[in-house]
Amino acid sequence: MAQVTVRVGGYSHPVACQDGQERHLTNMAAEVDKRIGALKAMGMQFGETRMLLLAALQLADEASDLQSENDSLKAGGAVAAPRPAAPVPDFALAERLNRLAEAIEGIAAALEGA
Repeated sequence: MAQVTVRVGGYSHPVACQDGQERHLTNMAAEVDKRIGALKAMGMQFGETRMLLLAALQLADEASDLQSENDSLKAGGAVAAPRPAAPVPDFALAERLNRLAEAIEGIAAALEGA
């Protein structure tokens, strides 16, 4: 089992992975770090947990879109135009993600208090 230290959002994280998967893991961490950098570029100033949550929500949204596109291709349907390669700051999306993150944190706090 290999051990890789990745840097995301200015913090170092040791992560274990299968031997030979170190480069893949490093590339995935770089993608998450890129998302956090884009959030910070939009003026978002949150703690590490919130930034990771927002980056994860962006990646999950993208994965969902890709899954839908893949399903459509398998079914022989039309596919939407590809997304631009570089993320473009979307302030409305950032605000919605922020509200969603606050709601999740509120639920988590309520569950911890129960």
